[in-house]
Order: sequence, then C-alpha cells, then structure tokens
Amino acid sequence: MTQRKLILYIAASLDGYIAKPDGDIEWLSMVEAPQQDYGYKEFVKTVDTIIMGRKTYEKVLSFGIPWPHAERRSFILSKTRSGGDENVTFFNGDVGALVAQIRQTPGLNIYCDGGAEVVYELMRRDLIDQYVISVIPVLLGEGIPLFKPGRSQHNLTLLKSTAFPSGLVQMHFERKRDAGAV
Repeated sequence: MTQRKLILYIAASLDGYIAKPDGDIEWLSMVEAPQQDYGYKEFVKTVDTIIMGRKTYEKVLSFGIPWPHAERRSFILSKTRSGGDENVTFFNGDVGALVAQIRQTPGLNIYCDGGAEVVYELMRRDLIDQYVISVIPVLLGEGIPLFKPGRSQHNLTLLKSTAFPSGLVQMHFERKRDAGAV
C-alpha cells in the first residue's frame, strides 16, 4: 500500500498572500474564465479527505453554496468548535496524530485547503508531501501570508508549471526528502 499524500492546493498573490488583512479573497475572481477550473476537478478526484482551518471553512460557508466536499471526509481544525455534522468533523487535537491516523487507513490522497495557520502547523511538522500553488497576477501589498515564518527549510522539486492565458501560473512541487526519511 502506498502512503496517502498530503497535498496543499491553494492560490496566492504574487507577493505571497492568500487573503487581504480582513480575510477578503474577492481578488481571486480576476482569473475566472469560462470553462477554466485550472485542473481543480481532476485534482479533487484524487482525494477523499479534506483538512482545513475553521476560518477557511467559514469562508466556504459564506459563499451560500452546498458543502463542496460532501462526498469526502472533512476535518475542520478548530480551537473553538467541536463535534460536527453530516459534512464535517471539528478537530482540536494533535494535527500530526490526525494525519498519521488518516494515513493508516486505505484511501486516496489528503487535500489541505488552508488556511495559513493550518499550513504553518503542517509544514512545521513536515507533513505536506506536495504543493500545488496557483499564483494570481496581483500584488496585494499586505494580507494573510501563505507561508508564515518560524519553521524549518523545506527543499522542493518542481514537478510541473503551467501558465494560463488569464495570467495565473500554477506550480506543482514535491517535498524533497532524504532517503530513509519519513
């Protein structure tokens, strides 16, 4: 059995922000194009588990659409909420233990959909195996950074890069690990 990969699939501004200081992500719409999902539909076919932070979860709910991951297990990391519903489980324990538990069961890959605090914790523990980062052609100047300081260096291998007519550039990286490292 191959290990389930934890994949960060996220968009950021050219200067590295995932949202404006107030959490606004309206600027992402500047790359919307008819019939173009930037590979998202194909990507989600490869995952059966979602990990995201509470703020990202609440942002998704604010769109007024049905929960987009109803057919997947969704863990929402939260310090303030517990329990869950038919779509999500709120989790406030050790994220490393959660990922280890998920990886011990057979299934598809694991999708991290942000936000910054979750990405920081997963990187701090070196749990992200692949990064799919869509860079939006805008310089926000300030906001919520995708990669917070205070973690170790992570070497990556570029798997592919695609530039789209909208100006979005999508890069796929794999975490480079020493042979024998877990």
